[in-house]
Amino acid sequence: MRKKLTVVVMLGGPSAEREVSLRTGAAVAGALRSLGHEVFEVDPENGEFNLPEKTDAVFLALHGTFGEDGTVQGKLEKLGVIYTGCDAAASRLAFDKVLTKRRCIEAGVPTAEFVVVDSAQTPFPKQFQPPLVVKPVRQGSSVGLRFVARVEDWHDALAEAFKFDSQVLAEEKIVGREATVGILDDRPLPVVEVRPRTGGYDYHNKYTAGRTEYFCPADFDRATTQKIQAVALGAFRAVGGRDYARVDVMVRADGAPVVLEVNTLPGMTATSLLPKAAAAAGMGYEELCQRMIDLALKRKGTAKAGEEREGNQETVTSALV
Repeated sequence: MRKKLTVVVMLGGPSAEREVSLRTGAAVAGALRSLGHEVFEVDPENGEFNLPEKTDAVFLALHGTFGEDGTVQGKLEKLGVIYTGCDAAASRLAFDKVLTKRRCIEAGVPTAEFVVVDSAQTPFPKQFQPPLVVKPVRQGSSVGLRFVARVEDWHDALAEAFKFDSQVLAEEKIVGREATVGILDDRPLPVVEVRPRTGGYDYHNKYTAGRTEYFCPADFDRATTQKIQAVALGAFRAVGGRDYARVDVMVRADGAPVVLEVNTLPGMTATSLLPKAAAAAGMGYEELCQRMIDLALKRKGTAKAGEEREGNQETVTSALV
């Protein structure tokens, strides 16, 4: 029998990704209730929160600032509360796209050529040719992301990105196929290919129904699939990730994968990309949520691996490429 737990699902929050987080949190809370757990939904809308007594674990369903940048993780660590996902240090690092790139470079993980911009008046970087991708250094969900197809588009793109952060990342736009790899318990899940119907994978295409197609497992050949999974796992380890994350990757025409970023608290609605990848590996949505709780509880030795969970993990492992 699975032990009934008291779980707090933390959702919403004060970031620009609040609405997405509310959807993630509602889906997770429903899944955990269906498994028989007592679930409380806590929304730190102003950055403050109180937890019920005897909370066994906090399931972090937050996105963006406060949730993914290590802030809430640091608060929970001070309280001595177990929570899902990466720790405060890894979260802070992965949320900063420039620090992530530098760690990837140090670890030998391929990433796109880039430059850091500190002012909206900065001229177009001479070492690059369009197209470029411009995005805030510390944001998620493609918030503030713009594509620069012409030099004339540069300052408008910078102005938009600077609305969301004091630093902006400009990087080469990789021509190729876009993919994402879920990491669960230090193992890569099947690759998901992302195909926007028009344009790039920006906020509009990401969150507007029908604007993007998803294919999982992606139809890369076996060797390319293994390379994509290897660089994704390398990036996850480079930032000090634990439990789970999702790594976004571009695949050049010659099959060479290039890491874009590491998402430490990826979307967790039933149709989000990490659950899609888990489903392709044989793990249903409820089982995935339970597995995330189990990984958190294991850090204090309070999770008991039952036969059902072990069977699920064997299915996932055997489905990995």
